[in-house]
Amino acid sequence: MGRIISVVNQKGGVGKTTTAINLGAYLAEQGKFVLIVDLDPQANATSGIGIDHVGLERGVYEAILGQVSMRDIVQHTAHETLRVAPATKHLAGLNVELVEMPRREFKLYDALLEIRNDYDYILIDSPPTLGLITLNGIVAADEVLIPVQTEYYALEGLGQLLETVHLVKKNLRPEVQVLGAVLTMYDSRTKLSDDVMQELYKYFPNNIFRSVIPRNVRLAEAPSFGRSIATFDPISKGAKAYERLAREILDTEYQHFMA
Repeated sequence: MGRIISVVNQKGGVGKTTTAINLGAYLAEQGKFVLIVDLDPQANATSGIGIDHVGLERGVYEAILGQVSMRDIVQHTAHETLRVAPATKHLAGLNVELVEMPRREFKLYDALLEIRNDYDYILIDSPPTLGLITLNGIVAADEVLIPVQTEYYALEGLGQLLETVHLVKKNLRPEVQVLGAVLTMYDSRTKLSDDVMQELYKYFPNNIFRSVIPRNVRLAEAPSFGRSIATFDPISKGAKAYERLAREILDTEYQHFMA
């Protein structure tokens, strides 16, 4: 059964979509079948991997509402074993529509049931909020991966996010775990980056990934070409960092299996 990881942080601009795309790409490069589910109405994960979301007639919105099957909306990418369940403009209204629905927190969970055996990994790219769409992304996941930008306000709201995950675990899905935090936009030349890293250990004493994602121009440029860093500039520092992160994720899979 596929391993579902939700990439979550309610702060914008911390590298959620960059992480979802490039982690997915490198897991695919390791021979895994991977699906990226774009839950963000901005559709950055969809366009960032080369899919023209403007011309799509259906996407994650329709699948969550049960109008189409999740399998029917999946799009191919330049990576042979990487697929995308795209976002469309209709997703923007989903938070409001979910409010009155029964099992409103489980709509994505239910939609993914039919396809989770099709993939080794399903990565959910959540929007920068803690609304019902993001809550669906957490409830649908086995694990939550939290990108944290190494900047002054990085830890602001992190306690609220962890409390939300705790409440999901307590009241909705006890199986959900925090996979860990990954540091993004790291600049080794600044003391601030080191300070944030040290502070982060208070929140994640045992599960901060060793792979640190640097501040890297090529990582920032790749989405505008609709490509992952693995195909855009595989020798860049950003590419090497995400390749290491993918290997770390694979190592945790092995550890879970042995446990």
